[in-house]
Amino acid sequence: MLRKGIYLLGVFLRNRKIFANHSFLMKSKRWTIDELESHQLTHLKVLLLRAYEKSAFYREKFDRHGIHPSSIRTLQDLARVPPLSKDELLANVDGIQLDGDGEKLFFSETSGSSGTPLVFYRNADWDAWHRAAVLRGYDWYCVRPWERNGYLWGYNISLKRRLKVRLLDALQNRFRLFSYKDDEINRFAGRLKSATYLEGYSSMIYEVAKRINRGVGVRPSNLKMVKGTSEKIFPQYQDEVQKALGRRMISEYGAAEAGIIAFECPSGSMHMTMETVIVEVENNEVIVTNLVSKSFPIIRYKLGDYVEVDTNAQCACGMAHHVIREVTGRVGRVIRGVENDYPSLTLYYVFKNLAIEHNLILNYRATQRKQGHLTMDIENRLTPDEKALLLKECDKYYGRDLEVDVYDEVDLRSSKKKKLDFVSDL
Repeated sequence: MLRKGIYLLGVFLRNRKIFANHSFLMKSKRWTIDELESHQLTHLKVLLLRAYEKSAFYREKFDRHGIHPSSIRTLQDLARVPPLSKDELLANVDGIQLDGDGEKLFFSETSGSSGTPLVFYRNADWDAWHRAAVLRGYDWYCVRPWERNGYLWGYNISLKRRLKVRLLDALQNRFRLFSYKDDEINRFAGRLKSATYLEGYSSMIYEVAKRINRGVGVRPSNLKMVKGTSEKIFPQYQDEVQKALGRRMISEYGAAEAGIIAFECPSGSMHMTMETVIVEVENNEVIVTNLVSKSFPIIRYKLGDYVEVDTNAQCACGMAHHVIREVTGRVGRVIRGVENDYPSLTLYYVFKNLAIEHNLILNYRATQRKQGHLTMDIENRLTPDEKALLLKECDKYYGRDLEVDVYDEVDLRSSKKKKLDFVSDL
C-alpha cells in the first residue's frame, strides 16, 4: 500500500490529468471502428484549426498549398496536407512550438540516435495522454505501475545525474542497468527475481536473458510483462527471452514527438492508439498525426519507419483498433554498391527469407565503411552451410555489385543507446 500511495501522490503532483485520460482509454478500448474514427475526425479538426491560427509555420504551409482547416471534412481529406519530414520539423521548431494555453509544459526530447535530437515542450494534456496510453497497455497484463520493476534505459551518465536518477528510481520502485559491463548486467539479472515487470531497450533485454540462460542469477518467476521499446525486436531475441524470463517480449511502438502509436496486446496484436494518433502509410512508410499535440502540433509527420499495417484485423482480445503487423525497417538508409544503391530494408528481407525458408534465425548487424563492400556481423555461430545460405541470399539482392564479408560469433552489444541493424560511415 505504501508503494501505491507514493505512486498516486507522484501522479497527482506531476499531472493529475493522467487519471481521467487513463479512465477514458479503458472505456474507449471497447469502441467500434466507426466510433474511433468519429473521435479522430473531431479532434483532427480542432488540431488543424489551432495549428493554423497559432503556428506561423503551419499557417504559411497551409496557405502555400491552398489548404484551410475548414476544407478537411473527412479523415481521407487529411492526405491533402503535405507530409512533414524530420528535417523540416527540426528546422522549424520555433515556428511550431506553441504555449499551453495556461497548461503546464513538460520538457521533452528525442534521443537523436538516428540524427539531430529534437527538443520541444508537451502541454499537460498531451503528457497525460502519452502516459495513460502506456498505463492501458500495463492493464492488459495486470501490471500495476507501482510494482517492483527493472528498467533498461540510459547509461554512461555523470555521477551527479546518476544519483538523481537513482533517487527517482527508488521512488518508482525501479532498478536499472547503468552500463553494459558484464558485472553490471549480471547484477541486474540477479535482481530480476524480485520484479513484476521488465521494460527497456529490446537488445539489452536480450542480453540479460542470455546471461540468465547461462546460469547468472535466479530465473525470475513473477514477471507479468516483458516490454521492449525504442528498438526493433528481432526474432532471435524471443527464444532466449522466453526461456530466461518465462514470457515473450512484447512491443511498444512510438516516439516522443508522435506519442504511443501502438501497444501489443496479450493476443499478439500491436493495436494502434487510435484515440490519440492517426496513422497513414504511403509507400510502406508510416505517417503520424498526433491528435493531442496541442503545444507542438505534429501533423502528417514522416517518422522514418517502414511498417506493415492491417486495418481489417480481427484480434482475439476483442479490440477493434487497427493493427501494426510489423515495423520492418528505417527509411532513407542506403547501402551503396559499386554501381547501384540499395535501401537498407533489403537486409530485413535477406534475414526474413532465411528464417522462413531455412528456419535460420540470426541476430545481425551490417556495417558499410567503403562503397561496394558490406560487413555482416553475426552473433550466432555459423556452419559452413549456413554461411553459404546467407551469402546466397545476399547475392539475390546485390549480386556482384556488393562484396559481402561475414563474421560469426560477434558480440553485438552497442556502445550507443540503441542497437542499429545497419550502420554506414559513407
